[in-house]
Amino acid sequence: MRRTIALVLLFLVCLASPVAAQTEEPPADVAIEFARARVLTLVELPAEEGQTETGFELREFDVQLEVLSGSLRGRTVDIRHVLTGTPAFDIVISPGQRVLIAVEQVEGEVIEVAIADHERDRHLLALAIAFSALLIVLGGKKGLFSLISLALIGVLIIYVLIPLLLRGYNPITLAVIVAAIATAFTTTLVGGANRKALAAIVGTVGGLIVAGVLAIVVGGAIHTTGLAGEEAQMLAFIPQGVAFDFRGLLMAGIIIGALGAIMDTGMSISSAVSEVQRASQGLRRKELFWVGMNVGRDVMGTMANTLILAYTGGSLALLLLVQAYEVEFIRLINMDSIASEVLRALAGSIGLVSAIPMTALAAAFLAKKR
Repeated sequence: MRRTIALVLLFLVCLASPVAAQTEEPPADVAIEFARARVLTLVELPAEEGQTETGFELREFDVQLEVLSGSLRGRTVDIRHVLTGTPAFDIVISPGQRVLIAVEQVEGEVIEVAIADHERDRHLLALAIAFSALLIVLGGKKGLFSLISLALIGVLIIYVLIPLLLRGYNPITLAVIVAAIATAFTTTLVGGANRKALAAIVGTVGGLIVAGVLAIVVGGAIHTTGLAGEEAQMLAFIPQGVAFDFRGLLMAGIIIGALGAIMDTGMSISSAVSEVQRASQGLRRKELFWVGMNVGRDVMGTMANTLILAYTGGSLALLLLVQAYEVEFIRLINMDSIASEVLRALAGSIGLVSAIPMTALAAAFLAKKR
């Protein structure tokens, strides 16, 4: 058993081992430019004897590329491309395929051109356009507003949350502020500036606070480090040299990750209570509250499943790894990476469930006051 645990831990260490190599900076006088290119020809060279450290033979190719952007746009370049037999790092290409290349230059002179990755952004952009069109076609005005709110949340995360985190600000405080702004804007934009939106905001923020407090308290009790993921470990090597609160980053991730499901639950309950109150003016606050609770119970199961399954999907490879090595449950549940994911799922789900009575109470009180 100790041997299997050692193998698992060794594998996890190996996952993190490329971190230092990937964060090494090139010499100051070397400029690296990324550009788009198309593969024109691909010729495999005769195989050479010898194996890589992975046990696979090296495969080398002479590749001719047509550069489509950047300072070398319109030029044709010939490079040597190597496959090492390591799927995680090999870039398998074919003629006609578009790729991303890295061009190293010193004082304007090209030193080396290499294939950096597949070109993926065009396909992702097409998918994003299809998603936007579907929202507008099926949702009409509401769909357009949903798209605008989604864009705002993206702006808040990319241009507010991330830059401030890189400056060393408290991640939990930032996450709560960003989540509150996103909630207020989204519910107001989609539902209008009214009591219904206010009730949804109250319930959503309340649920997020519950999730955040639970994450902080339980996270401290189980001694999570926030360093279970490879990306978190890489933050220790960034050039900004920020002294991150890694546990705080984990808690902030829980708050942001639960925002969508909790907001959806709050808006559904608030809208239902508002419609019932409009149709039946004689209902008392207590009756309106139970209307909201009944709707919340229906939503509860699917939304909680959404959070649990989302976090499980993100840890699928790790779960397969520990299952393959038959790690005992007592060891599995006490691993930092597994415990962190369980904390994410349960704290977010409890926050979601807590938002139901908060929203129902706020919606019943505010709707009755119309």
